[in-house]
Parts: sequence; structure tokens; C-alpha cells
Amino acid sequence: MRQRLTPKPDPVGHPASGSRLWNVPNGLTMLRLVLVIPFGILLFGYGDQAGARAAAAIIFALASLTDYFDGALARKHNLVTTFGKIADPLADKALTGVALVGLSYLGDLPWWVTIVILAREIGVTILRFWVIRHGVIAASRGGKAKTATQIVAILLYLMPLTGFLATFRIWVMGLALVLAIVTGIDYLIRALKVRQRARLDSGQPRQ
Repeated sequence: MRQRLTPKPDPVGHPASGSRLWNVPNGLTMLRLVLVIPFGILLFGYGDQAGARAAAAIIFALASLTDYFDGALARKHNLVTTFGKIADPLADKALTGVALVGLSYLGDLPWWVTIVILAREIGVTILRFWVIRHGVIAASRGGKAKTATQIVAILLYLMPLTGFLATFRIWVMGLALVLAIVTGIDYLIRALKVRQRARLDSGQPRQ
């Protein structure tokens, strides 16, 4: 009689299951990745047209909403997976990256702002994979605040604003930039702690 094998738990403490990979939260994450394509086409190809910019803003807003709902549903229904914890931030970075590069390409946002934010995002992604064998670092409150501020700033830049609102969006983007730098440093510190803890648990000396 064959012995049934119990699936090993995943790193976040939930039982591993093939059905867990394809669930609603992960589906929303994949939808966000798909929406990056029409968003990029509208922004890069027709970004000088008001109608296309409005459509791009709507797609960006919808894609950003999926970021909220996939996390909320995953936590509420105990559907948090390692795949989701990795794919979700990657989808966020793809959407944000296309938006920032597109806005700089159109001359609406200074290139140095885009470069600093994207350098932070790429750095965090590298750190995420650097520690993935030892644990998954969940987003901090500061990281969530950074994401929310960044979304608002990008939406404001996608809109044809003038006067006070045009100045206001500069301040919002400035805040998003500061939060990106601060939370990037915080993520680096937490990643180093995870690696150090893993070395201590394995009996290796500190480096």
C-alpha cells in the first residue's frame, strides 16, 4: 500500500499545495503584469495625446487596485504563497518602471528621479533573491507607504494638470523619492540580518 506523502510547508508557514499556486490573488498579480503591456503602448506610443494619457491613467489605476486586492484576499483567505510574495513585487516594479521611464521619455519627469527610484527597486529585487533561500522579507509599513505615495504621484503626472496641482504633484513625487531611498536602506539592513541569522543557525561564523 502506497504511503501518501504530506507536502512540505512553504517558507511562509502555509502547507504547500499545487492548487495554491493558481488562486485569485495570484491571478490578480498576473493580470497586473498583463496590463503593463497596453499601459506601455499608450504611454510610449500616444503619450502626447490627451485621450491616450487618460486611458493610460485608468489602466494604471486599475492595475494598482489589483495590488491592493491580491494582498488583502491572500491574507484574508490564507492564500499567501511564496510565488505571490515574489511575483507581486515584481509586477509592481514592472508597472512602476514602465510608468516612470515613459514619463521621463515624454519629458514630464526628470530622468534622475526615474534612475534613483528604479535603482532602488532593482536593488531591492536583487536583495529579495539574495535571501530567498533563508526567508521572504515581507513589505514593511514604510514600503507600503512608499508604494501608495508613488502610485498617487504617477497618477498625478499622467494627468494634464496645471497651476497648484502641477506643483503639488512635484511635492508628492519628491516624498515618494525620499520614501524609496529610506525604505531601500531599511530593506538592505533587514536582508543582512536575515543572512546573518541564517549563518548563525547553520553554525557558520560571522563574516
